[in-house]
Order: sequence, then structure tokens, then C-alpha cells
Amino acid sequence: MTDAGERTLRPWIAAAADLAVVVVFVVIGRRSHHEDAGFVGFLRVWWPFAVGLGVAWSVTGLRRAPLAWSRVAGAWLVTVGVGMALRVVVEGHDLSIAFTVVTLLFLGAGMFGWRGGLLRVRARRRAETSGA
Repeated sequence: MTDAGERTLRPWIAAAADLAVVVVFVVIGRRSHHEDAGFVGFLRVWWPFAVGLGVAWSVTGLRRAPLAWSRVAGAWLVTVGVGMALRVVVEGHDLSIAFTVVTLLFLGAGMFGWRGGLLRVRARRRAETSGA
């Protein structure tokens, strides 16, 4: 991927998409575990990972190149690491290896997945417009 291709997405759109991944993760997780503490319960699970995502965007420079795989990888790992740390230290949850693995897999698939889909659509459009 070229540097120009990595920068052609507005950062706020990428940040909103990443935040949507976190929201979907929490909604699906709460539903699959039949948790019904309403909006407050949602916030208790969501905020550590939302903060983690904010930290990740700050420390990885993802804003400068929101489609750069190496920056996405860093942001994904920071998001999960900070989110899990806040969940354990502030929320008082035990560190669950199973939950950590599910979090890594879901957030990784989501953060890389929407970017991969976008890049695939863009490549297809370029191929169509170039007559290939």
C-alpha cells in the first residue's frame, strides 16, 4: 500500500469506524451473556476499551495514516491492553484469559476487517475505471 493510499481516508471517519467496532463488540458480548443492566451496564464494559482506543490512536500515529497496517496493529494491541488493564484495575474484574482472547480476536477482526473491505472496494473501483 502506498503512503498516499494510507492517508486518503479522513481520520475522523476511521476513528468512528473503530469506535463502532468497540460498540458492536460490547453489544454482542452483553447479549451473548444475557446481561441486562441497561445503558449503565453497557457503559461499564464499553468505556475501558473506548479509552484504550483513544490512547491507541494517540500513541500509534494512526491519525496520520489510518489505513497503515502497522499502525492498525499497534492500535489494536494498545486498545486491548489498555482496555483490559482498566477493566481489571478500575472496574475490579478478574483477568480472564478467555475474555482477553475473544477481545483480541473480535477487535482485531473488526479493526482490520473494515479497512480490508474498504481497500478491496477501492481496488475494484480503480480496476473498473482503468478498464482492466
